[in-house]
Amino acid sequence: MSTFTDPTAAAQEHCEAMANQAPDLAEQYQSIASLLQRKLYHQLTVAVLEFVSAPDRTLRTTPDGTSSYLALYDRVVLSVDKRLNQLTLARIASAVADATAPADGDAARAVLVDLLAAKRDRLGPSAALYVESKLALLGLGLLRRGAPSVDGPKHLAATKELFNIAVVHSAHYECAMVYRKAVGPPEAYYREAVQYLHYTPLDALPADEQLALATDLSMAALTGDGVYNFGEVVQHPLLRCLVGTAHAWLVELMEASAAGDVAAFKAVSTKHAAEIAAQPALTGRAQMVQEKITLLAMVHMIFERPSSERTLRFADIARRIEMAEDQVELVVMRALSLGLIRGSMDQVDGTVEVTWVMPRVLDAAQLSDLAGRFGEWAVKVSQTKEYMSEQAFVA
Repeated sequence: MSTFTDPTAAAQEHCEAMANQAPDLAEQYQSIASLLQRKLYHQLTVAVLEFVSAPDRTLRTTPDGTSSYLALYDRVVLSVDKRLNQLTLARIASAVADATAPADGDAARAVLVDLLAAKRDRLGPSAALYVESKLALLGLGLLRRGAPSVDGPKHLAATKELFNIAVVHSAHYECAMVYRKAVGPPEAYYREAVQYLHYTPLDALPADEQLALATDLSMAALTGDGVYNFGEVVQHPLLRCLVGTAHAWLVELMEASAAGDVAAFKAVSTKHAAEIAAQPALTGRAQMVQEKITLLAMVHMIFERPSSERTLRFADIARRIEMAEDQVELVVMRALSLGLIRGSMDQVDGTVEVTWVMPRVLDAAQLSDLAGRFGEWAVKVSQTKEYMSEQAFVA
């Protein structure tokens, strides 16, 4: 006579024990046990992920003194891990590790290290990349808390393949962003942070993280070498969280810079001189920031002109960028060398002919202006067509 042993019996017993120990969580534990017993594995992963994503409400200590999340993961999740969606399994493991890290960094790392070591092949490339990203991010967090040594984010340089799963992109770029914030340079941080925002819903970030990210991203945009197109950041809803805070001046500074408005930039800099002086990132790269606003002012001046009027006099440029005319040649040469514009310069006549200007994100007013130019171009094309038809008929 054969005997059948339910492999999930111990997991269900654990849920019942925790429900008795924590009456306020009894409903959640009973639901998890019920889903496990009925083999509703998709619903189980959703319920567990939601449960371990709220440590402020659901994290407890078991009778033997361990984290209730670790116990749930070891005794419940791993008992049926083969039947679960592997990316969701990776997300559950990451949430458990994050909640465990403040109390026991080694145990937190062990959750992710063991998952990769034992189940990498089953996880697949997307889930494995997610776990690697979270493991590296956890290591950076432990370093900030004073850990003597952890493995760095080695996967960042080696990983080139991308996966069409937003949560994986988000984890990858979050790790890269945090790493670049720690080691620099600001332009590298800016690139990773922008990518992170592309794949991360803003409402998924707590208010304090939104504020910190908006501040850091603005600083990186202003001081990053080679960052001249940050219109997408200015228009992103994230920047609005700075309004009404002690860093509200950053919004004004970013808007003035993105618009190439030298007068507005100087006005904001004068008005908030004390706040700016308190930011080492800005004071340490003050010359670069000044050069950036000057170049952007010229770029915007060129864009505002019709393509048929792209020969600019040095005197006009000097007025727009608020510099002496004898300094304009150096500014034009700098813009040409950086690839912000293409064209040729005539030092004798004091003019520059621009044939191309860098693409960038446009605001509503600029898009409206561009639409008007397309309309004018369409009219000219139609008139030329009619003229050619008339000439052909006469001939």
